[in-house]
Amino acid sequence: MKAMRNFGFFLAVFVLFALAAPHAHAASGPALDADTTATLEHFYDEVPSGKKLVQEAKGVLVFPSVIKAGIGIGGEYGEGSLRIHGKTADYYSTAAASIGFQLGAQKKSIIVLFMQDEALRKFRESEGWKASVDASIAVITVGAGGEMDTAKLKEPIIGFIIGQKGLMYNLTLEGAKFTKLEK
Repeated sequence: MKAMRNFGFFLAVFVLFALAAPHAHAASGPALDADTTATLEHFYDEVPSGKKLVQEAKGVLVFPSVIKAGIGIGGEYGEGSLRIHGKTADYYSTAAASIGFQLGAQKKSIIVLFMQDEALRKFRESEGWKASVDASIAVITVGAGGEMDTAKLKEPIIGFIIGQKGLMYNLTLEGAKFTKLEK
């Protein structure tokens, strides 16, 4: 049994590195900006009211590619851009670790909308902002045809997880830590 757990752990680490290998080097600011624009365009295609939400937001944090892998113990990482009034203000990373029943790997995009100035200010002033500790992110579920759960749209911070590819299913941002990067 212990040998199976060790094998599972090493397999998870291998899968995480295999998925992250193309992104092993930190992306440059212009590359992240281009990926952010492409991710937002994809979001607008999937969510018809997405463009209006982004325009209403005080700030938009976009992680074009977040890789998650795990077998019992898991981790995820991605880099992205914070845009204010359509222009990149800062770059951030997101990272999270998890323990529990999990098996597989996935790649996803994360879009976080700061709908209130105060929420955006607190985020930008923090060092190592953590979802569900420093503030709650209401993750919006998008159904067929781009229909959304509109009850959560009044929250100060809302999030979308799109483009999930892989064998793991996870629709939460709880425990994700966001750290400002120097680019």
